[in-house]
Amino acid sequence: MSERTDTVSVTSPDTSRRSRWREREHPALAAWLFLLPSFAGFAIFTAVPVVAAAVISFLDWNLFSPPTCAGLSNFIELGSDPTFWAALVNTAVFTFTSVPLTILVSFVLALMVNQGFKRIAVVRSLLLLPYATITVAVAFVWIWLYIPTGGLINRVIGLFGLDGPAWLVSDVWAMPALVLMSVWKSFGFGMVIFLAGLQAIPQHLYDAAKVDGASGARQLWHVTVPMLSPSIFFVVVTSIIGSFQVFDQALIMTNGGPGTSTTTLVMYIYRTAFENYNQGYASAQSLVLFAFILVITAIQFLAQRRLVHYDQ
Repeated sequence: MSERTDTVSVTSPDTSRRSRWREREHPALAAWLFLLPSFAGFAIFTAVPVVAAAVISFLDWNLFSPPTCAGLSNFIELGSDPTFWAALVNTAVFTFTSVPLTILVSFVLALMVNQGFKRIAVVRSLLLLPYATITVAVAFVWIWLYIPTGGLINRVIGLFGLDGPAWLVSDVWAMPALVLMSVWKSFGFGMVIFLAGLQAIPQHLYDAAKVDGASGARQLWHVTVPMLSPSIFFVVVTSIIGSFQVFDQALIMTNGGPGTSTTTLVMYIYRTAFENYNQGYASAQSLVLFAFILVITAIQFLAQRRLVHYDQ
């Protein structure tokens, strides 16, 4: 007859405490390990350049000779630089015209696509295609569309017996031309965000509104817009930040002209830094741009408390 010996394991208090410590700490350690690549990317490509720009803005440096301390002279020079102020005004005009138009177009198209009809997946893909296309390619296509004689846009205008303007070589029409192209290029992003928000709105809210006798317009204003406000807020913030950094389409389509009518702030920073090799002055300009974006974003977040509704 075989004998069975029961073995009782005894765990010391220290071992038990170490085990519990590992159970608590391992998830946190794993989380930090997963976040480490993002933190490293943020530090290398965002935090360090911002700090470096802040330091260089107080220097006189042309990349080829040792930097020397310039004090506040770079910031003082901004006040008397007409090109800087023209670029700042152009950037603000571009932002506060293109962003509302882009959001309006995105919202209307999202409402239409949300209705659901045949070939809806194909329609969504086609509407998103401009956003997925690189800006350089889109800019060259729109240059062809804007040709004063023979361009598609002026041909369409000519069908109504009107003469189209010289879009990209006119100091009046060059900025509207950039705005129009940018709206076409960017509406797909907002449309996708709005579409996701629309599909997340509970149907019972619309049913309750119908029972109360609300028309379609009232349902849109009192149900859709409030429930979609988080998505609208996100698109507004990201669009304004992106528009203040407009660069490539203006550089390719107009090169900042005619004159300085389409010179944007990022374009002027680029020219100051890499064409005139004035790194200190370019860094001072970039800090001013950073401050403008920071202030406008802060204002939006303050307004969020009253305008954005997260309860569904």
